[in-house]
Amino acid sequence: MTLTLLKGLAILCWSLCAAGIAFYCLQISRQITYVTLADGRREERTLPLIFRLLLPFTPNLRAFTAQPRLRRKREEVQRQLVSAGFDGLLSSEEFLALRILVPLVAGAFWVLGTIGVARIDETVREYALLIALLGICLFYLQPVFWLRRCIKLRHLSIQRALPFVIDLLTLSVEAGIDFMSGLQRAVERRKMDPLTEELIRMIHEIQLGASRRTALRNLAQRVNMPDMRSFAHALIQADELGVSIGVILRIQSDQMRQRRFDRAERLANEAPVKMLGPLMLFIFPAVFIVLLGPILARVAGNLL
Repeated sequence: MTLTLLKGLAILCWSLCAAGIAFYCLQISRQITYVTLADGRREERTLPLIFRLLLPFTPNLRAFTAQPRLRRKREEVQRQLVSAGFDGLLSSEEFLALRILVPLVAGAFWVLGTIGVARIDETVREYALLIALLGICLFYLQPVFWLRRCIKLRHLSIQRALPFVIDLLTLSVEAGIDFMSGLQRAVERRKMDPLTEELIRMIHEIQLGASRRTALRNLAQRVNMPDMRSFAHALIQADELGVSIGVILRIQSDQMRQRRFDRAERLANEAPVKMLGPLMLFIFPAVFIVLLGPILARVAGNLL
C-alpha cells in the first residue's frame, strides 16, 4: 500500500513538473519581441524559441561572460548582432551566455532521448555515445549558425534594395534637391526593411549633431558589406573633394547595377553544376528504371 502511494505521488510530481514546463514554454512562445528603431517606431523581431526560453537565465552567467579576457569576443559578437539587426534585442553578453546554455539544456534533453531510444533499439545503442556527442556539438553551434543566417538574409535584402534607393537619390539630386532631403523622401516612400532601417538610423545620427561623413562611416561599419562600403566611401570622398554628389550617385548606380547583372550571370552559370547532383541521385535512376526495366525483365525471362 505504501509503495503504491509513493508511486502515485511520484507520478503526480512528474506530471506537475511536465505541466509547469509546458505552460512556461507556451507562455514564452506567445510572447512577441520588438526592437525600437531610430525614429521611435517598434518593429517585431522574433528570436528562436529556445533563445526566448533560456534568455531569463542568462544573467546567472554574467560573471563569466563579462570577464575582461572576453572583451574582444564581446566586441566581435556585438558587431555581428548589429549587422543582423538584433543589437537592440540581444546583447553580446546574453548571446555568449546562450552559447553555453543552449548545448547544456538542449543537449541534456538530447542525451536523455538518446538513452531512451537506445534501450529500445540495439542499433542505436551501439552508436549512442556518438549520437549524443554529435547532438551536443550541433546545439553548441546552433546560435552561431542562426546569427550568420540572419546576417546573410539582412545583407541580401540590403543588396537587393540599395540600387533602387541610389536611383531615387540620383533623380532627387539631379532635380535640384539636396542630398539629405532626397534621402528623407526616399525613406518616407519606402516600406520598412533593413535598408530603410539603417538609413533612418543614419538620418537620426545627423539630426543629433553627427557630421554626414561620420554617419556614413557608421553606416558602412554597421552593415559591413561591400556594396554599402563602396557607396558610403564614395559619398565621403565626394564630400571631401567637393565633387558633385549627383555625378557620384550616377556612377555608383551604374556600377551597382552592373555588379548585380554579373552576380545574376554567375549564379546562372553555377546552376547546371548544382543541378547535376540531384539529377544523378534522383532523376537518372528513375529514367533508367523506366527505360531499362522492361528490357532487363524480358532478358531475364528468356534466360530462365
